Amino acid sequence: MIEREVTVRNRAGIHTRPASMLVKTASQFESEVYLRRDNYEINGKSVIGVMTLAAEQGAILTLVVEGDDEEEAANAITELFEDGFGEEM
Repeated sequence: MIEREVTVRNRAGIHTRPASMLVKTASQFESEVYLRRDNYEINGKSVIGVMTLAAEQGAILTLVVEGDDEEEAANAITELFEDGFGEEM
């Protein structure tokens, strides 16, 4: 299991487009993907779940990935956050 903190860097936070990007990326892997915020955990492969986090710019989330391809999945998802989902930061 991999657990690491990720920070929402893009100005608009996690709205529909970044949520879709995150779910699409997470769904490419067999590993289970979860995001936590303030003791609230959601499935990272669910757009509705990701949207319920209401994660604004600067929010710190805990990424939890568990499975055979967890390292690759965690790296790909972390890269999305570090790149600000390709949006203005």
